[in-house]
Amino acid sequence: MSRSSHPDPSAVGANAGEVTSRDRPVWSAIARPYAAGFFLTLGGLTAILLGLALSNLSTVLIYIAIALFIALALDPIVRRLVRRGISRAWAIVIVFGGLAVVLAGALWLLIPPVVRQISQFVSDLPNFINDAINSDAVKWVETNFGDSLGDILKEVQTFFTNPANLTAIGGGLLHVGIDIATGISGAIIVLVLSLYFLASLPSMKNSLVRLTPARNRETVSEMTGQITDSVGGYLSGMVVLALINAVFGFIVLTIVGQPFAALLAALAFGITLIPLVGSVLFWATATVFTLIVDPTAGLIFAVVYLVYMQVEAYVLTPRVMSRTISVPGSLVVIGALVGGTLLGLLGALVAIPVTASLLLIVKQIIIPRQDAKK
Repeated sequence: MSRSSHPDPSAVGANAGEVTSRDRPVWSAIARPYAAGFFLTLGGLTAILLGLALSNLSTVLIYIAIALFIALALDPIVRRLVRRGISRAWAIVIVFGGLAVVLAGALWLLIPPVVRQISQFVSDLPNFINDAINSDAVKWVETNFGDSLGDILKEVQTFFTNPANLTAIGGGLLHVGIDIATGISGAIIVLVLSLYFLASLPSMKNSLVRLTPARNRETVSEMTGQITDSVGGYLSGMVVLALINAVFGFIVLTIVGQPFAALLAALAFGITLIPLVGSVLFWATATVFTLIVDPTAGLIFAVVYLVYMQVEAYVLTPRVMSRTISVPGSLVVIGALVGGTLLGLLGALVAIPVTASLLLIVKQIIIPRQDAKK
């Protein structure tokens, strides 16, 4: 009894030594504050340098992300050709050849009229403002709410007719030209990277699966396939819908006599890539510009495009997006806002497939694990 009631001194010593060895790093850091502070500062500086390096590499990372998403968007077409008996190498050549022809044709058709219409718009802008100043709508606003609107429009007209301001705009256009050249070189880099990514996409998937434990590889392989299929289908579907928007907008604007139909059609292709709100933004922008030119034409375009938006929402989008993962509307808006804030148009475009991928991970991994817990 006495032996069991008193603890073993050797055991106490062993436990004390254990506690001492476990707590030694904390006490040694407190005992040597200068060394601890030095290493903490060194760690903080390393983190800052890594952050600066990532910030300087942001353009390269964006190029890589765009190229990867282009490869994912083209991969379903390549696999469809492979299922018809064509080798993957020749399928990639055919797809990229078709993409090059489409891009070259689009640029050949759009760039001359867009450049011409931009020049015409800048030269006609003072006349548009003068017509707006003398319009009945502006006179009604001035009569009921004061004459400040007419003064504002006159100031805008004075700005655009001042040669000094035009010189300043010319300097800005020089920077725009430099940005365009940079964008062209970036587009070439992205196309080359997307070609390499598309060629090595199966091996990239296999490498990603092999990095996971053997017991999870089947699930990871299935999820990887679903995510890549969903992302590729979504991106290709958004491009198709944006192209339909641009073509339809160009036809309607040409019929109603809008002199800047090609410029607005090019704008439509870029804006309607934004999910949910892109069509609404283009509808409002094109309606305002057409109303300035001709109020009757503006009203006709507003009504016709509004009808098209309903057809797109209930007929075209369900057919084009039938193979993608469904995402709740609230998450679509939140994802588009977050992505647009972080990366602009690219962020708004890729935010939805990223959100869909996260939802798939939650549904197939996190929720089953939570359900298995008791």
